[in-house]
Amino acid sequence: MELRIFTEPQQGASYDQLLTVARAAEDAGYGAFFRSDHYLKMGAVSGDPGPTDAWTTLAGLARDTSRIRLGTLMTAATFRLPGPLAITVAQVDQMSGGRVELGIGTGWFAEEHTAYGIPFPPVGERFARLEEQLAVVTGLWATPAGKTFDFAGTYYQVVDSPALPKPVQQPRPPILLGGLGPKRTPRLAARYADEFNLPFASVEDTVAQFGRVREACAEIGRDPGTMRWSHALVLCCGRTDAEVARRAAAIGREPTELRQNGLAGTPAELVDTIGRYAETGSERIYLQLLDLTDLDHLELVAAEVLPQL
Repeated sequence: MELRIFTEPQQGASYDQLLTVARAAEDAGYGAFFRSDHYLKMGAVSGDPGPTDAWTTLAGLARDTSRIRLGTLMTAATFRLPGPLAITVAQVDQMSGGRVELGIGTGWFAEEHTAYGIPFPPVGERFARLEEQLAVVTGLWATPAGKTFDFAGTYYQVVDSPALPKPVQQPRPPILLGGLGPKRTPRLAARYADEFNLPFASVEDTVAQFGRVREACAEIGRDPGTMRWSHALVLCCGRTDAEVARRAAAIGREPTELRQNGLAGTPAELVDTIGRYAETGSERIYLQLLDLTDLDHLELVAAEVLPQL
């Protein structure tokens, strides 16, 4: 089981704060630093100093870190056109020496779209646009050097594209898809995803959704063993119950609720919970770190949980 760090900068974080966490995660031995792709805070937090752009952040981290992998959970397809997105991700992959991963989804947070003037079509259209985006992005990356790429979709048309630049990673940077949608999500994952991620899902829901994705893979002749399987869970770890309670209070949550719905408790409790997810086939957990000032939290999990996995 690999542990990765997952942050929510729209809740309030500057680039320098994110860099500090990314470097701490790199030094502590975590597999990757991921961030959300949101432009508006959620809940009662202030969100100060305001949002940071996901791919601008990752471009900076590509140059300011050296080993840790970098990515998004999840880039909103509503935010970017597929051609420019393919260029951006390929460039950041080059800047990082081949350490980038693209998590992408339909986009779901209506208020951030209206807050920044971004069109927000109905969910059916968002899924259709996501499918076309995946076809364009992967098609551009897969086009041989010296050839051109064309795509005639309902929402996106690409004509005579030189399909440049190319990412460092071949055949492409890993693509992550995820979610609990019972039909279109498994189908898209089977076709395009290198990794399938479930955010904040129970073990029971995991068994059902992983099963749907495996069935969708079988339907198109794909070996489900070629898919990586992962989760994102809120992190709240402490050596004692008092420390767990303090960290839960810092993010506005209750320890009992976090033990039920997240990855919370003492290091021994975390190892037990991770074991239950591992039994579903999960190979990675993205630890949602909500208090970015608490670097001791990262060090505790690295010292007392990572060695047991």
